[in-house]
Amino acid sequence: MTENSQQPQPAPTTELPTQYAPAEVEGKLYERWVERGYFEADAKSVKPPYTVVIPPPNVTGSLHLGHAFEHTLIDALTRRKRMQGYETLWQPGMDHAGIATQNVVERELAKEGKSRHDLGREAFVERVWQWKAESGGQISGQMRRLGDAVAWSRERFTMDEGLSQAVQTIFKRLYDDELIYRAERIINWCPRCLTAISDIEVEYQDDDGELVSMKYGDGDDTIVVATTRAETMLGDTAVAVHPEDERYKHLIGKQVKLPLTDRSIPVVADEHVDPEFGTGAVKVTPAHDPNDFEIGQRHDLPAIAVMDEHAVITAHGPFQGLDRLEARSAIVAALRAEGRIVAEKRPYVHSVGHCSRCKTTIEPRLSMQWWVKVGPLAKAAGDAVRDGKVKIHPQEMEKRYFDWVDNLHDWCISRQLWWGHRIPVWYGPNGEVVCVGPDEEAPAGEGWTQDNDVLDTWFSSGLWPFSTLGWPERTESLAKFYPNSVLVTGYDILFFWVARMMMFGLYAMDGTPPFHTIALHGMVRDQNGKKMSKSFGNVVNPLDWMDKYGSDALRFTLARGANPGVDVPIGEDWVQGSRNFANKIWNATRFALMNGATVEGPLPDASRMSSTDRWILSRLNSVVAEVDAYYEDYQFAKLSDALFHFAWDEVFDWYVELSKTTFQAGGEAAEVSKRVLGEVLDVTLRLLHPVVPFVTETLWTTLTGGESVVIAEWPADSGFRDADAEREIETVQSVITEVRRFRADQGLQPGQRVPARLTLAGSPLAAHEAAVRQLLRLQPEGDAFQATATLPVAGVEVALDLSGVIDFAAERKRLAKDLAAAEKEKAQANAKLGNEAFLAKAPDNVVDKIRGRLTKADEDITRIQSQLEKLPQA
Repeated sequence: MTENSQQPQPAPTTELPTQYAPAEVEGKLYERWVERGYFEADAKSVKPPYTVVIPPPNVTGSLHLGHAFEHTLIDALTRRKRMQGYETLWQPGMDHAGIATQNVVERELAKEGKSRHDLGREAFVERVWQWKAESGGQISGQMRRLGDAVAWSRERFTMDEGLSQAVQTIFKRLYDDELIYRAERIINWCPRCLTAISDIEVEYQDDDGELVSMKYGDGDDTIVVATTRAETMLGDTAVAVHPEDERYKHLIGKQVKLPLTDRSIPVVADEHVDPEFGTGAVKVTPAHDPNDFEIGQRHDLPAIAVMDEHAVITAHGPFQGLDRLEARSAIVAALRAEGRIVAEKRPYVHSVGHCSRCKTTIEPRLSMQWWVKVGPLAKAAGDAVRDGKVKIHPQEMEKRYFDWVDNLHDWCISRQLWWGHRIPVWYGPNGEVVCVGPDEEAPAGEGWTQDNDVLDTWFSSGLWPFSTLGWPERTESLAKFYPNSVLVTGYDILFFWVARMMMFGLYAMDGTPPFHTIALHGMVRDQNGKKMSKSFGNVVNPLDWMDKYGSDALRFTLARGANPGVDVPIGEDWVQGSRNFANKIWNATRFALMNGATVEGPLPDASRMSSTDRWILSRLNSVVAEVDAYYEDYQFAKLSDALFHFAWDEVFDWYVELSKTTFQAGGEAAEVSKRVLGEVLDVTLRLLHPVVPFVTETLWTTLTGGESVVIAEWPADSGFRDADAEREIETVQSVITEVRRFRADQGLQPGQRVPARLTLAGSPLAAHEAAVRQLLRLQPEGDAFQATATLPVAGVEVALDLSGVIDFAAERKRLAKDLAAAEKEKAQANAKLGNEAFLAKAPDNVVDKIRGRLTKADEDITRIQSQLEKLPQA
């Protein structure tokens, strides 16, 4: 804990309105922070660096709960590090989002009755830039609403000039190192977007399809295969069986007739085939299935494409020109007519890939594309974690990371789009191929053309940790802020974005990984743990909750649910509860200021403090240490929970209440407690600031008169502990809690005053009698005092006179009735649980429910009997 060194005397309490209104302060505060440059990062600073990049949102995007969650965590980390004296850079920016953005603009053109081809490539790209200037980047304003403390002057876009140079540079280097090549292979193809797409852009869902078993060959050479995609059989070039499968050994090497065609195809032996699945024989279509392509490579099979880019059948014959789904039905009907169908299963539910942008079913397709040879790059990415250069948090996620990078296939990086980084390769009239770097002239002359494809969006975002800092130039920013301190991102893109950044960072930056730590978080779900989806009707716009409850309330709710690598449920009731917490902080600080809480001057010596003062300072330092440890371990839920309970329970509900009598009495003790309360509020507000920045800024500047909590010093643990004071106040809390419970059990109203005698001789409670009596509404005992109930608690005896408050006979009768009902419930539950015939037939959930009723009945019996014992005899 540090002594406050801000400007003296706090501002007048009238500066705090009676109620906190987030909408009236949040926007103004954020603009003030930006204007004063608090979030900017100076590459010339001698402070140690702390760097985090924003996972760049799509330029087409708007703030959703996933963004709000992730940004809250990053913002908390960077705000704390700034307060700790680091030169902090939270790097903002956006991704050009090739397919998504092109689709948006193409839809606009369609409303005008045009396509991109009507405009031509150059004009279409210009139209996209125009759209970005007018409509893109909506999310930037929403990030301000949330309070993102990013360095706005450094905002980057993956298509801006500097980042485009970085893309061209690394493509050229990889090409020259023979790590980029062009080849014909199977890719994910979207027949609607007319482009290859990456694995992450494929969404799998269970679809109702059909499983058709069909007979190839004739007589003794007959073999049965099953497929969900009968239309691809026109491109079959083999049937594969396992080499040890005795059923088909006589067929291996033979030719069988392919139905509906004039071709015969071989039966090949391949260990990829599972003899236990289906018939143990599979059709092989190398041009339309990735596994079949691999089999085809091993057995030198031809690859016959039978569909074009629109998924329309191109094979000669009666099916030519049919859409793939039309062809499927027609081919099955033709096979059925020939007696080739052995079995049909409909519906057959199976997992099918869909384009994440347009929801069209993906078509595996043989295509000439550009590829990254990932072998050596992926090995380096794996070794960086194995060698401890990069830590993955939580550590149990390491296995998933290794499972991925150790088994990476070469990466298809070309996309058949116009919006994006165009591949810097030119083809000459005589078959020449030239890759052009950023400082090189493209080949000129007749017959030279540039490759039409653009690069996968993940290619440019994989450079994000260093391209945003000016690479390939050796800039001051690159020297200062690379590598990043931590990457905060969802476990769902561990394999895609994270792995690519690791590969490119190690390659481009001479073996230095792009970050020291990868902190993975889960996905935001609804309050029942269900995935948020438009089809489920449970998607929430975070802006609605921010409008209703304030940005701090949303942020605190998200942080309080953030356990490392675990999904986060969230519901509106929880956000409302966080709004109540913000109001509690506001009201308690306002009350403290009205009662003279101050930060002026040093803290008084502990010898001048009461045990209550020493207790709260001891607890404060423990919480500082606890919160620091949780931050270092990325335990946002635990640190938020610790702060919530310390602020609400210990500071506002206990310390403030226990100190009220001291404030009322005045004198030196009151002045000491006012200074202690000021210190506790000062430190607590600074601890809370990274998670709830707006309300803490208003309260802290009012309390301390300081410029801004954003640039205030992060609290340090002074080491002050007072175990005796903590034990003493724990005793006081035990007594007050037990008497409150007894009062509630007896049906007393909270404000109802009751005569009481406290036997405090030799107890630490003696110094707190006035506070205890005030908190428990206990009057002096008086001459006619009659002890009708005596409570021994923690070595203290509290005798209460309830004779004028409770009708004991009626209360005993009521409790006896409740006890009889609880005992009856227990007997019925025991009877059912003791009935073997019932237990054998009843579902588990029914039995569990009855066990729960038994547990509840036992608890009720114990509680009621205790209440009866405490009542005086009639």
